[in-house]
Amino acid sequence: MGNSTINSNHLKVNDFDANSLLKLVIFAIGKLTLALPIKQVQKVVKHNPVHGSGLSHVNLTHLEEQEVAVVDLHQKLFKVSLKERSETNGYFIITQPVIGEPLGIMVAETPILLDVPLSQIRILPESYRQADTLAIASHVAIIPQSDRTTMTVFILDLTRVI
Repeated sequence: MGNSTINSNHLKVNDFDANSLLKLVIFAIGKLTLALPIKQVQKVVKHNPVHGSGLSHVNLTHLEEQEVAVVDLHQKLFKVSLKERSETNGYFIITQPVIGEPLGIMVAETPILLDVPLSQIRILPESYRQADTLAIASHVAIIPQSDRTTMTVFILDLTRVI
């Protein structure tokens, strides 16, 4: 991928050669595999109680000495809350501040950390982003697996998650 750089909020490709690796925090939301570059992740913590009306995909949790907005991507993408699907405790992926504040992403399973060559990451076409619920993703990584299959990972654009 010869034209992208990485800054705190967006993934772009051009200051790195194709052999460079990008560390991704990978997690499942429904049947989708999503990711964030590690530089955009502050920490991963055990699920805390969330507070809100239940009508939105954005709720609130108390984390240490601050309030953090938590996004239920399962509800945003599939219109069914992750909490309704299972009573799993899960985790929050706490991001670096996006628009002046960190953001929590609710996930059911432990995220994994994976090094992905930049040559396997591609920009999603804008027409796809405009037409699909995955408008929250900016890039896609096609990662070969040991059994000759591939794993498709959509890399989130944090500015579009809420």
